[in-house]
Amino acid sequence: MPAPRRWEEPMLWIRRVLWSLLFLVLMLLAMLYLGWRGSLAQLEGEAVGPVAAPVELLRDERGYLTVKAQSQLDAVRGLGFVHGQERFFQMDLMRRNAAGELSALVGAKALPLDKGRRLHGFRQRAERMFAGLPESQRHLLQSYAQGVNEGFSQLKVRPFEYGLLRQPPQPWAAPDSLLVVLGMYLDLQSAQGRDDLAMALLKSSVSGDWYAFMTQHSADWQAPLDGSLVQPVPVPASAWPWASKSSACNDCELRDSRDIGSNNFAVAASRSRHGGAILADDMHLGLRVPGTWFKASLQWQEAGRPWRVSGVSLPGTPAIVAGSNGHVAWGFTNATADWADVVALKLNAAGTHYQTPDGEKPLKRRVERIAVAGGETVDVEFKDSEWGPLLNAPHEGHALRWVAHDPQALNFRVQDLARAASLDEAMKIAVGAGLPAQNMLVADASGRIGWTLAGAVPLRQLADFDTPQDWSVAGQGWQGYAGFDQHPRLLDPADGLLWTANARVVGGATLALIGNGGYDLGARGQQIRDGLARLAKHDEASLHAIQLDQRAIFLQRWRKLLLEQVLKPEFVAQQGLADYRGFVESAAAEAAPDAIGYTLVRAFRDRVLEQLFAPLAAQLEARQLRLRDLKWVPETPGWALMQARRADALPKGFSSWGAFLQQALLDSRATVLSKTEPLAQASWGHHNRAGIRHPLSPALPWLSRWLDMPDTPMGGDRHMPRVQVGGHGQSERMVVSPGREEQGILSVPGGQSGHPLSPFYRADHEAWLQGTPLPFLPGETRHRLLLRPQT
Repeated sequence: MPAPRRWEEPMLWIRRVLWSLLFLVLMLLAMLYLGWRGSLAQLEGEAVGPVAAPVELLRDERGYLTVKAQSQLDAVRGLGFVHGQERFFQMDLMRRNAAGELSALVGAKALPLDKGRRLHGFRQRAERMFAGLPESQRHLLQSYAQGVNEGFSQLKVRPFEYGLLRQPPQPWAAPDSLLVVLGMYLDLQSAQGRDDLAMALLKSSVSGDWYAFMTQHSADWQAPLDGSLVQPVPVPASAWPWASKSSACNDCELRDSRDIGSNNFAVAASRSRHGGAILADDMHLGLRVPGTWFKASLQWQEAGRPWRVSGVSLPGTPAIVAGSNGHVAWGFTNATADWADVVALKLNAAGTHYQTPDGEKPLKRRVERIAVAGGETVDVEFKDSEWGPLLNAPHEGHALRWVAHDPQALNFRVQDLARAASLDEAMKIAVGAGLPAQNMLVADASGRIGWTLAGAVPLRQLADFDTPQDWSVAGQGWQGYAGFDQHPRLLDPADGLLWTANARVVGGATLALIGNGGYDLGARGQQIRDGLARLAKHDEASLHAIQLDQRAIFLQRWRKLLLEQVLKPEFVAQQGLADYRGFVESAAAEAAPDAIGYTLVRAFRDRVLEQLFAPLAAQLEARQLRLRDLKWVPETPGWALMQARRADALPKGFSSWGAFLQQALLDSRATVLSKTEPLAQASWGHHNRAGIRHPLSPALPWLSRWLDMPDTPMGGDRHMPRVQVGGHGQSERMVVSPGREEQGILSVPGGQSGHPLSPFYRADHEAWLQGTPLPFLPGETRHRLLLRPQT
């Protein structure tokens, strides 16, 4: 064989080096892959666990878990074992988020969030509240923590997130489950005093008639359960308060409510095709990977009888949060009533003491130490009054009184729903249950349905729930919590229908008891109510169809406004808007992924209201508040102002309402085109994408395709039952009749596992996306793991 030519020798050397590098890269990837596989949950065989008797852990093809045990404590140990193997990193983030301890895991970028969380001192509160729980509840949480730690310890390799962050995981402690619940308080009652401060600024800057007009409950969109209807507050005769105000706001975004979703509704036996009461529930939360919920069915023996409860569990806690036990089915929506107040403190000149009905008292100084991964520990000082912590600057003269700070906020009474035998029993369990106050709907096997507020309801003696009050005056403040007889409830409605959707549910004395925390407009609840009333009889499929209803009923008056008053022939011809008008005419009836007209109408409506209320937004910004901090619904006063066509309410620079609306159309169209051009491609699905991402994905974009759910075009929006917008939406869809669970429906946006290599990582996603009903109960067993007691 001839020797290689001299010019070929470097090429051969380069090839060998490249092949060697490729081999090393492949070996590294193989090692990483095998290492990451080592953190997969064990699905088959046997394992040793902290159980008193053998426990079976069964999974169907989608990973839906069945736990079979001889006692409830062993059942929650088994659930904890699986949570610890499948969802530990998610659980860790939830407890750290509530405690203000994320910086210790991810570094200094989490410091601003941690500083805000430390205001509440939730780590210390959780530990104190745990110590004060009934013994049975402490044992429950301790048993769950044992299962979590045992399951996690048996992983061959720690979850990949800890390797990427280069931080060691910390064991699960029983009080950590309370931190998970406190995290839900932060999510579901997020105002934390900003709403009262914003309302006070509004109230102080306008006359009483304008304040009543701006903050009225909607008379156009209301569907309360008790039939209490409000009348519209007319546009005041006095001058528009913001005629001469600046509209230069950096954040002019408006929000139509404190929440943008959660639905539950129920039909009694008299309104069902099979003669059983049916409950539907879809809780709307931020959509992420892994999802909020974990599907589980727990079975155990107690007092010589079998028990089974199925539904969605919250990793980090041992409870089935929403589900059915064969006798009773229950589900939740956020109550959106008023669960916090701001106290206007009377401070001394030095700012060290404050006035109380019992005289002057010193503020207590508290230092929170925040560990920072890769950095120095940061000390942050807070001051506390007897009513709660002082707010941060520029609102440091105020203290926050919040249900979440009280022992009544935290307990695990909700676990008792697993054994409730009737509607009446479930109603009693709901009163004082330690969770963020919820509209709880219940259906039982006898065919009855009912509504109540689950959670702690404070009794208050205050001149105004919506603005900061001086509590140094005797008689002002909170007077304990409501008992069973004081809790609002509605049982066995005459028409056999119940529904809630974060809007005002009650009026009169009951509304005066619970207050307004920023209720939803009510269009969604009204659409659900009308969907229920449309049929004489319902079944699981018809209730599921209401959950998927994306008809844009709310926007139709805006569509009509565009077509009849704005898109005049001469304006259309002058601006070249023939295609725009065509899309509004033909494709705005629902928030479908391919609907271009819906995109245009929605953008126009948002632009009109944002510009109309920009001076108010600017005024709030000057006090480090936002328009969306207000407890109001901008649609209601905004629409009324447009109908009145008040000249003084016109935004600056416009001589007529017609000119203003035409410019709002052009501006909103330009905004749409800046994101999608040409207009024929501006479908709603293009603008409304799934956005279901892993928390580490933004920092690791090269892994996003592996970690995230597909970024799919989505239908649905805020003011319709199918709430899906911008990474927020239906975190589960459940429809079930107690005693007929085999006919029920249950799906979640992602999958059971938090591990990307798990067959369950995306198990439910496609069915959830397409609205395909999945069974409420687990299917045929595909995997069996036996937990044996430690010898």
